[in-house]
Amino acid sequence: MSDIKLQIDITKHQPIDRYPTVSSAFESLASGEKMELINDHDMRPLLQYKLSIDYPDQYDWKYTEQGPELCRVVLIKR
Repeated sequence: MSDIKLQIDITKHQPIDRYPTVSSAFESLASGEKMELINDHDMRPLLQYKLSIDYPDQYDWKYTEQGPELCRVVLIKR
């Protein structure tokens, strides 16, 4: 997807740094911009719980790949 502004491979970050990295990247997006998250497992808990608490109604997301070994999600900032 050429319209992706940022791409983050979550597996390359230490567990303690993962959410702050995603959160900081999300905050850097302008409305309508997209970022892709890559992980080795489903990110639904991150997307539906943690991000939704910190950024309620500020993003949409969709799977572009859904496992079993690789999960890719595109976040679109509203």
